[in-house]
Amino acid sequence: MKTIGLLLLSNIFMTFAWYGHLKYKKAPLAAAIIVSWGIAFFEYCFQVPANRIGYAHFSAAQLKTIQEVITIAVFCVFSVFYLKEGLKWNYIVGFFCIVLAVVFVFKKW
Repeated sequence: MKTIGLLLLSNIFMTFAWYGHLKYKKAPLAAAIIVSWGIAFFEYCFQVPANRIGYAHFSAAQLKTIQEVITIAVFCVFSVFYLKEGLKWNYIVGFFCIVLAVVFVFKKW
């Protein structure tokens, strides 16, 4: 559970680092890059411990799958509430297909 919480925090920072600057189109690109790097530092402060802790319970592929599902969930919330973009039906279907990967990665075959 600690791994999931750390991955969630990491992805919140990651999403702001990668997409937060899109709201500030007039800001110089160099400033956006520097601010994004600063935010990404905090992403790594949560991501690295999450993977270290999680690797005791999950495989690397399982950790990556968990991270991707959390990324999609965080991005959906970010997109709607921060960027004010709607989620179209095809986005939701596409994201759902990625979430289906969890079944294949975590199922004991």
